[in-house]
Amino acid sequence: MTAAVRYDEVEVGQELPAAEYNVRRVNLVMYAGASGDFNQIHWNERFAKMVGLPDVIAHGMFTMAQAGRFVTDWVGDPGAVVDFGVRFSSMVVVPDDDRGATISVSGVVEEKLEDKRVVVGLTAKAGDAKVLSKARAVVQLS
Repeated sequence: MTAAVRYDEVEVGQELPAAEYNVRRVNLVMYAGASGDFNQIHWNERFAKMVGLPDVIAHGMFTMAQAGRFVTDWVGDPGAVVDFGVRFSSMVVVPDDDRGATISVSGVVEEKLEDKRVVVGLTAKAGDAKVLSKARAVVQLS
């Protein structure tokens, strides 16, 4: 865990250091087991293509979790996230190769609220596609 982010050291417009999260099919299988979402589009290439997808795709909630991970890594405390929401805007296609896919997440402090809380706007992309929209986290700082 990183050192706590202090409210008085954060400014509106401040960019958070971007991060990349690699996604391989094994990650999707593990997530399916943890979440109970065994929809075949997340692990079976033949089925995914049969229903019109380009390949296996990551679970939307898995993608959202990577954005959440980005915020908790920044703040250093998973319990500091008091509100978190996104809309899913595109798929994360995960090819069956050694590289898989990469979800790139960046953020900016959009607003400072009372009680030492900040609103962080998030951008998540896979390749050139924005995979989350209206992604925001409210974080309690020290």
